[in-house]
Amino acid sequence: MEKKTVTVDSASVESQSLEREGTILPAQQLAYSDLPTTALSSLFRRRERRNLDEIATQPSVYDDPDKAKFFTPNANYENLHRFDPSERWTWAEELPLVRKIDWKVTAWSTIAFFALDLDRSNLSQANTDNFLEDMGLDTNDYNLGNTVFRVAFLIAELPSQLVSKKLGPDRWIPAQMILWSLVAASQFWLNGRGSFLACRALLGFLQGGFIPDVVLYLSYFFKGTELPFRLALFWMANRLTDVISPLLAYGILRLRGYLGYEGWRWLFLLEGILTLLIGIWSVFMMAPSPTQTKAWWRPKGWFTEREEKILVNRILRDDPSKGDMHNREAITPKLLWKSLCDYDLWPLYMIGLTFGMPASPPDQYLTLTLRGLGFDTFQSNLLSIPAQVGTIIMMLILTYISERIRQRAALGIFTQFWFFPCLIALAVLPDGASKWGSYALVTVLLSYPTPHPIQVGWCSRNSNTVRTRTVSAALYNMSVQVSSIISSNIYRADDKPLYRRGNRVLIAINCWNFVVYIATKLYYTRRNKKRDEAWGKLSNQEQITYIDTTTDEGNKRLDFRFVS
Repeated sequence: MEKKTVTVDSASVESQSLEREGTILPAQQLAYSDLPTTALSSLFRRRERRNLDEIATQPSVYDDPDKAKFFTPNANYENLHRFDPSERWTWAEELPLVRKIDWKVTAWSTIAFFALDLDRSNLSQANTDNFLEDMGLDTNDYNLGNTVFRVAFLIAELPSQLVSKKLGPDRWIPAQMILWSLVAASQFWLNGRGSFLACRALLGFLQGGFIPDVVLYLSYFFKGTELPFRLALFWMANRLTDVISPLLAYGILRLRGYLGYEGWRWLFLLEGILTLLIGIWSVFMMAPSPTQTKAWWRPKGWFTEREEKILVNRILRDDPSKGDMHNREAITPKLLWKSLCDYDLWPLYMIGLTFGMPASPPDQYLTLTLRGLGFDTFQSNLLSIPAQVGTIIMMLILTYISERIRQRAALGIFTQFWFFPCLIALAVLPDGASKWGSYALVTVLLSYPTPHPIQVGWCSRNSNTVRTRTVSAALYNMSVQVSSIISSNIYRADDKPLYRRGNRVLIAINCWNFVVYIATKLYYTRRNKKRDEAWGKLSNQEQITYIDTTTDEGNKRLDFRFVS
């Protein structure tokens, strides 16, 4: 392919780059050309006719010869041999390649998340088969089990992410999956409160870190603007598990009495075996990076040399910070501490701590609530499905809107507006209300448009270094796990069956979330405004001198802009 450039007015590109995510450094040879077929919007509207022979290479710092040298990838960067700032390619080359990555990487990630959620959520289906009664437990023991799981999950988050960064996600993630599936299957032999809590702790410890590990892995292959869509698919798998799991339980729980064992024991065993097979399959499915896909069982690899060049250069042009570390390079204690102290990401951790709380207890207690309303075991499992389908649809719509309007905080606020009337209704629901009316109310509440995938991408985008992105993914997910721990103890046995007190607490948290989102939006807007003013006062030569001599790193750089 002949290499082409499109010359544009420098001031115009400067203006455009100010509106885009990431750095504001002007590109001087290429024009932005966003093609919707690489984004979520392509699912919602007819594909636009475009000239696929147009240059797809997007402007970046590498187009400015005075500044490009300061953004050369680290000498240990695993893809360095494919890095070439002068590389150009067309949409006809890039679009099929992105779809190829989706089949190789995104599809695997969704199946892997299915395995995670199947083993951590099937306790809910076990409850419909009298699990608590068979084990001699009550709802407070159930809350304690969930709390133990979440605490262990939380404790393992950051260590797991650090291990993954050292060994590589392609090695660590399959190992996690195989280990936790063995524990999950062993729940077949639960015999009391002690074994129940021990298995919950082991599951949490082995599953902790899986989600940020996968997020980091996806960031190796996708641009920042593409990541929210893939994360939406990733969490869609989470919700689809909540659809598929009740259907599996509907059949498996009918084994109650087979060989003298309860149905929930067969549920744990068979689903554990299924996830074990997925873990073993993952060993052969994952690759370390776009340029390290060859293995003895895959001698030709996934990509040609030309495709590897496109993959590496499109990622680095989108975010040069992704070349600052090797994919198997450990994060030192000093770098870890520096990432932990990155106060500019703390607002996002605060959001992660409380944004999902208003829906968490009703979701966790859904099958118990349905049993309490008079539905039997199999009805309860099937009736839990519509809420999961609803939230999948709403999540995709919310992600689509996010791509269109490039807003994050505003969409988080929208979700809180969704919660508010439903929580008010739950708090004042009269005794003896129709069971179908109660079911409809909870279903509407749990069909909410979750902003979680958007916020994970938000955190990644505002990190601007691999080491910060690694740590921030874990810290954000840890804040979500702390949220789950707190949520697991809002509904108490002395407050059932309507949980009036618990629902009033959820309303208060819901109101607090409005404040957090608005404050986060204002914080990032103000930070960007100050940097715009300071950067605008520098001449072009002064900007180059800053880039050459600054000790600022990541999102502390004067030429970096936060997204909000």
